[in-house]
Amino acid sequence: MEWTQDQEVALRTLDGLNNVFLTGGAGTGKSTVIRDFIKKPGGVAVLASTGTAAILLGGRTVHSFFGLGIMEGGSDAVVERALKHRGIVQRLRKTNVVLMDEISMIGTGELETAERIARKARQNSSPWGGLRVVVVGDFAQLPPVVKVEPGTGISERPWCFRSSVWRESLFDPVVLKEVVRSRDEHWNRILGRLRWGDPDRESIELLQSRASPVPLHFQGTRLFARRHQADSLNQERLKTLPGTVRSYDTLYLGKAQRLDELRRNAPIPEVLNLKEGALVMFRQNDPEYRFVNGTLGTVRKLGDEAIEVELFSGKTVELGKATFSLLDAEGGVLASATNFPLNLAWACTIHKAQGATLDRVHADLRGVWEHGQAYVALSRVRSVDDLTLEGLSPSVFRVDPEVRDFYNSLRAIS
Repeated sequence: MEWTQDQEVALRTLDGLNNVFLTGGAGTGKSTVIRDFIKKPGGVAVLASTGTAAILLGGRTVHSFFGLGIMEGGSDAVVERALKHRGIVQRLRKTNVVLMDEISMIGTGELETAERIARKARQNSSPWGGLRVVVVGDFAQLPPVVKVEPGTGISERPWCFRSSVWRESLFDPVVLKEVVRSRDEHWNRILGRLRWGDPDRESIELLQSRASPVPLHFQGTRLFARRHQADSLNQERLKTLPGTVRSYDTLYLGKAQRLDELRRNAPIPEVLNLKEGALVMFRQNDPEYRFVNGTLGTVRKLGDEAIEVELFSGKTVELGKATFSLLDAEGGVLASATNFPLNLAWACTIHKAQGATLDRVHADLRGVWEHGQAYVALSRVRSVDDLTLEGLSPSVFRVDPEVRDFYNSLRAIS
């Protein structure tokens, strides 16, 4: 594995003893770094802010690990319940390091409550009760969910970096700057401007040159803001292929009450419907590095225990089934889902494409509503030549001013 200079700095920092905040723009290799870190001996509790991210990482959710639940009753009530739970207390006492991925989706209240629980459970007045904490993510891509009370009009984001806990955690910031997804320096520079909602004239002109309706005979993934748009297009395109649909039922095992949660969050559908000639997306990283999450290919042969997929590179991969697991707070398997790690790929939601590298994209920006959403869509490709788009307007590249100020402060101290 060849590391960038930024990644080498990150790995050295992670090998230390301090708390760490690992961040960087799209395609800078954050996931590669953390996959290497969590393989090291000594044990790291791998957590994520969402069930989907936890399943892909092979980890647990922050909420289950710390006993946050849905934060019912407020912080004090959550802390009280957690400390009465012997399993939570024992787990936190025996854990030395936790890694929290997609930290940008954890709100201030959740971070502060988790820290209080850790400190009290470990009976240690130090931040996090002396637990070492590594947080990973990009606040310019995935914001925390805002729960708006009807009639209040409240829309302020509860960014966790605003919390006193964030400051007291004394995170060593590591900012990955070198993009490894793309070697197109011109495109990387423009994406850097779009990340901060600051497209210059050259950026706009380049994007305008890529604006068009869906190209004729387009072979790639169309990105939509809404799930129903993606699902509808995938089924329409599948129907146009000759031949009979081959259906692969996902095998679910585990506790019945957890199966619904797994179905919502697993990266594979309950039933995978395919035909030869279908465009598909791989939904996991291959240990043999033949493909990554987001790699596109065309189904060439359908079998009972293997599917042959021709990648856009021309290479053919024989793919077996994979298992995705929902873990309990202790790391035990509550439920599992087994099927071929593929999705139909004529269309995908922008959110579902987060973290993926796509070979060709047509991005529909007309329905974007969230800060950073357009940037996520456009940064999936390795080169601007692999991108077409529609719905372009300066207003889609919105960035929360607090996020911009926060990263400016990181630059001042790094």
